[in-house]
Amino acid sequence: MTRLPQRAAVLAAAALFATALSSAAQDLASFEARTTVHKLANGWTFLIVERPEAPVFSFCTIADVGSAQEVPGITGIAHMFEHMAFKGGPTIGTRDWENEKKALAVLEAAYQAWQAERLASKPDPEKLAALLATFRERQQEAARFVVQGEFDDVFTREGGAELNATTGADGTYFYYSLPSNKIELFAFLESERFAHPVFREFYEERDVVQEERRLRIEGSGFGRLVEQFGITAFDAHPYKQPGVGYMSDLQSITITDAETFFQTYYAPSNLTTAIVGDVRAEMLIPILEKYFGRIPARPAPPPLRTVEPPQRAEKTVVLEDPAQPLVLEAYHKPAVTHPDQAAWEAIDDVLSNGRTSRLYRALVRDQKIAVEVESFTGFPGEKYPNLWAVLVVPAVGASNGQVEAALRAELDRLRREDVTAEELARFKARAKASLLRNLRSNLGLAYRLAEAQRLYGDWRELFRSLDRLDKVTPADVRRVAGDAFQPSNRTTALIVTTTEKDEKDSKDLKDTKDTKEEKSR
Repeated sequence: MTRLPQRAAVLAAAALFATALSSAAQDLASFEARTTVHKLANGWTFLIVERPEAPVFSFCTIADVGSAQEVPGITGIAHMFEHMAFKGGPTIGTRDWENEKKALAVLEAAYQAWQAERLASKPDPEKLAALLATFRERQQEAARFVVQGEFDDVFTREGGAELNATTGADGTYFYYSLPSNKIELFAFLESERFAHPVFREFYEERDVVQEERRLRIEGSGFGRLVEQFGITAFDAHPYKQPGVGYMSDLQSITITDAETFFQTYYAPSNLTTAIVGDVRAEMLIPILEKYFGRIPARPAPPPLRTVEPPQRAEKTVVLEDPAQPLVLEAYHKPAVTHPDQAAWEAIDDVLSNGRTSRLYRALVRDQKIAVEVESFTGFPGEKYPNLWAVLVVPAVGASNGQVEAALRAELDRLRREDVTAEELARFKARAKASLLRNLRSNLGLAYRLAEAQRLYGDWRELFRSLDRLDKVTPADVRRVAGDAFQPSNRTTALIVTTTEKDEKDSKDLKDTKDTKEEKSR
């Protein structure tokens, strides 16, 4: 008797999902009728979706480059392009471009001279100070030509919204929305970013990024833990590098480095743009050809060579810190394009999606050893083999060890027992509903379409993902969990909370030891 309500709920969810799948198939057919793929001669791919529900449009451009393409010495440089994206170009953001261009060249020469002396094996302090003073003078001279915030002013004046950019491990994203009668303004502004990039106020923005690192990483217990966690979890792949960059690199990357990086990774063939809203392909394509087609083709960027080797030993990071205790545990998994991705999404949902999830019920509700639990697939990126991770905040009085034991018991249960039909039905219904919510807005749709095109080479994979979700079985979940949730594939990072007294005692002990060693010498 007690199972009848559960069974009814499951049947209702299954019916809802079946309806959703049918609707998705219709959506794909209707999207195909309204979607045009146009590839310029230089290699830039555009997706145009005609959606004339309101006189506005949104776009998302994805550059297929992120921190994974950085190498030691220039970590953080991909993120710098996010900061450069709103500085304008030769026509916006400057009072006199010809003279500003000369001033920027002189500025870079001054910086290179100072940096060469700074990084020398035996820098001359007097020469270093003089070169730094010269560089600061050149900065002030270049700043005279800058019109602060002009790009934002033009955008706001013309009715724009949602202006932003973001950088991840795999991609750099640029997006905003405008009234549909401003489509040519969009084409001009966006093509200028890539046709004539200007690294205006580069060193000032580099200082801003350094401050970001201090706040997000060095000034945060969680940030410090996550950085050490990434460094530990990956042996070889550049996913191990912090997206914001190492401080020494942020103090050393130059305009010259940025120009080289841009020429390598911002080739038109490495860019995908989706435009969604009140637009017509037949009228838009000539505009795209006029503005974006003027950018010369360049060689495609080199593929990433490094492949993360299989993890063969359990790894643990322990950070003694005044911050709140935390348990972060992760397992290596394939890229998002792998056939098992749908099973991983099911694992994620069953374990931590909401108050009915297994980890919430076991750790928060029943055992009361945690106040928060969250899992996520795709850390720190998705294009290459990555991590599935779970983060737990222990409750007051609960130890990290208790949390680890309870967490692993639930993971082991996934390896030994099939998930229930109810759990799988809920996952599929929620996944479909989430996708539909994301597709309601022009910007959300533009992002998802561009991302599917970039990762799979076909925007239709966004809709085909529903078929893959529908085919996930309890056996798939159990197989994937059984392969992945092994101690040898595990990396655990812990914050062990210390008090100020603990830190002082530790420092006093170190000072005493250093003094004894000094005397012995």
